[in-house]
Amino acid sequence: MTAAEADADALLVRQAQAGSRAAFDMLVLKYQRRIERLLSRSVRDAADVADLTQETFLAAYRALPGFRGESAFYTWLYRIAVNAARRHLSQQPRLQQVQAWDDSEGTFGTAPTPSDDATPESLLAGRQLARELDEAVESLVEEQRRALLLREVDGLSYDEIGELMRCPPGTVRSRIYRAREAVAARLLPLLEGRGGRRW
Repeated sequence: MTAAEADADALLVRQAQAGSRAAFDMLVLKYQRRIERLLSRSVRDAADVADLTQETFLAAYRALPGFRGESAFYTWLYRIAVNAARRHLSQQPRLQQVQAWDDSEGTFGTAPTPSDDATPESLLAGRQLARELDEAVESLVEEQRRALLLREVDGLSYDEIGELMRCPPGTVRSRIYRAREAVAARLLPLLEGRGGRRW
């Protein structure tokens, strides 16, 4: 997040704290998709994701008067969403918590969009690669997976990730490096025959 974005968020937060519903609505519009993506990593049911997204913003709205700006607004919102997901998952039977992904979904990799010159073989290889990427990311230890997704999917800086994970930026860099190495090692056999490169 750039300094300008952080300043814009801080201004919207101050306006919302002063009673502007429109300012809070702007924050919802800005972060709704990111919160949905975050929640969908651990909650598989789309209706539950929608409910938890709404619950996250409702909780944020209620808690907004106490937000002191000691962290970025998204960092604060992220924690609310993660806590909502944890509460939800703790109430679910274990079987529902570990549902397998459908082939059309993924946590990280996505199958390529068919182009006019795509062959059935290239489409199959692309789907296989996306599936392997998802499985490789899912197999990472929790700290590495979380750091990698926050960096590559959410686009957070090392400092922001460190704040969320309560560790120094150097530790974040190390976790992301190890995660990338583990994912690359798993994907390398698939990429070698296709002129691929290490990630």
